[in-house]
Amino acid sequence: MQTTQHVLFERSEMKDRHLVRKKIREHIADKAKLPILIFPEGTCINNTSVMMFKKGSFEVGGTIHPVAIKYDPRFGDAFWNSTKYSMITYVFNVMTSWAIVCNVWYLPPMVKEEEEDAVHFANRVKAVIAARGGMSVLPWDGGLKRRKVKESFKEEQQKKYCQIV
Repeated sequence: MQTTQHVLFERSEMKDRHLVRKKIREHIADKAKLPILIFPEGTCINNTSVMMFKKGSFEVGGTIHPVAIKYDPRFGDAFWNSTKYSMITYVFNVMTSWAIVCNVWYLPPMVKEEEEDAVHFANRVKAVIAARGGMSVLPWDGGLKRRKVKESFKEEQQKKYCQIV
């Protein structure tokens, strides 16, 4: 990682976030450097949806080159359902699968519009990626895989459901 100019940080540290933003801006400004590869979801999901993007990647400016990635499970499933399989079982399944097929679509570059904030820009990019990959858009992040759902989020969904009914 040291030879390829990775930008490492601790997400929970506010000071690290500001330092990373500064390093990314400096990197973008230097046209001699390679583009930065960022996975704004922060975690993987089961190949059916695109989760909420972390907004930090979209606050720094520059051009975003979206890429839609979707695994084809016909010969072997790359997704690890940690509630169903242990790590050893997952690794065994992947190593003994005939092939792991991945569809990759390089989408047209996108730039933040003048009146657009980072969250709206991230959502616009996410929607384009989801549409190309044939996936649904989720309004929450990967934290729901590991933490209990907040009561406020449940109440918001209940209100939306009541309006429909």
